[in-house]
Amino acid sequence: MFAHHAARTFALTLGLVALLASASSAPAAEESTAAAKKSVVNLNQASADELARLPRVGPSLAGKIVAHREQHGPFKRAQDLMEVKGIGEKMFALLEPYLAVSGPTTLTEKVSSKGTTARKAAKPAKAKASAVAEKAGR
Repeated sequence: MFAHHAARTFALTLGLVALLASASSAPAAEESTAAAKKSVVNLNQASADELARLPRVGPSLAGKIVAHREQHGPFKRAQDLMEVKGIGEKMFALLEPYLAVSGPTTLTEKVSSKGTTARKAAKPAKAKASAVAEKAGR
């Protein structure tokens, strides 16, 4: 009888350990997936059009970034972007989540200064416009 209880206790303990192991590895898997989905612009390969997708970066500033890269060579680290005239610490802090110095450029849409892409920002505007039209129709 003791062996039966010991075997059952062991099986329950083993199941609990497996459950805890899978639960603790799940957040790590989610983090790596989130990191893989992170949209970035490679400062060393991006065109002016791709750089202009960054928040508060227009065609003029994107051109300055490309010109700086052509004159001084590739950026060694993202912080080197502050050497470009027009990009200070505050601007860099806004851009930093979207910057990379290696790998592919994965940012495909313009990001607003609030951190939303053009598509995400356009949806509330449509909803707001329909709400205004609805109130006007009353």
